Amino acid sequence: MSEIERNLAQVQQKISAAAQRCGRSSEEVTLLAVSKTKPASAIAEAIAAGQRAFGENYVQEGVEKILHFRQSSVEGLQWHFIGPLQSNKSRLVAEHFDWCHTVDRLRIASRLSDQRPEHMAPLNVLIQINISDEQSKSGIALGELDALAEQVAQLPGVRLRGLMAIPAPEPDYARQFAVASQMAVAFSGLKRRYPTVDTLSLGMTDDMEAAIAAGSTMVRIGTAIFGARDYTRRTEQ
Repeated sequence: MSEIERNLAQVQQKISAAAQRCGRSSEEVTLLAVSKTKPASAIAEAIAAGQRAFGENYVQEGVEKILHFRQSSVEGLQWHFIGPLQSNKSRLVAEHFDWCHTVDRLRIASRLSDQRPEHMAPLNVLIQINISDEQSKSGIALGELDALAEQVAQLPGVRLRGLMAIPAPEPDYARQFAVASQMAVAFSGLKRRYPTVDTLSLGMTDDMEAAIAAGSTMVRIGTAIFGARDYTRRTEQ
């Protein structure tokens, strides 16, 4: 068993335990393996261990990996773009990725919709919420959600699937849960209005348990699976 396979098994066990503690099924929570800066060989190990959903933060790097694995016979791979998206990179995301987690303005959503190839299913999108009101983070305020969701839901080339957030680091579980619960309330409201909404992308290694307890349906885990990242190898801006 490879180190990545062992790490994946441990993360899945933690997800299952966290779900059990709050009376949920582990099948309700998707593990998104964040593979940014990691080589294709590491992703191949994760694929061999059964992992199928991968998150990438950098457009060009992600596209290169998507094209690499498109040549393989592996079925069911999902590629999620989870980084800030600049307008000049939207076409690459629209043409290659299955999901975009970081929609925070109509202009980006409209470009993704217009640039999605007609032969592909609509791009699954999540609206990013800046739940901790951090100036350094992308995303909209909760008060802006209803208006943006209504506009995004009308675009033909994308499919509104839910919400994503990156809360500020918080060591206290009670505080983590309180912030995650705010997201869960917004998610529930969105689900009632839009039948396509089913995904709350919330929770990373340090706050995964609180996110799952609050109702997250997708957690984004990188270092705990692939090990520390080496950013010195990156050239893309």
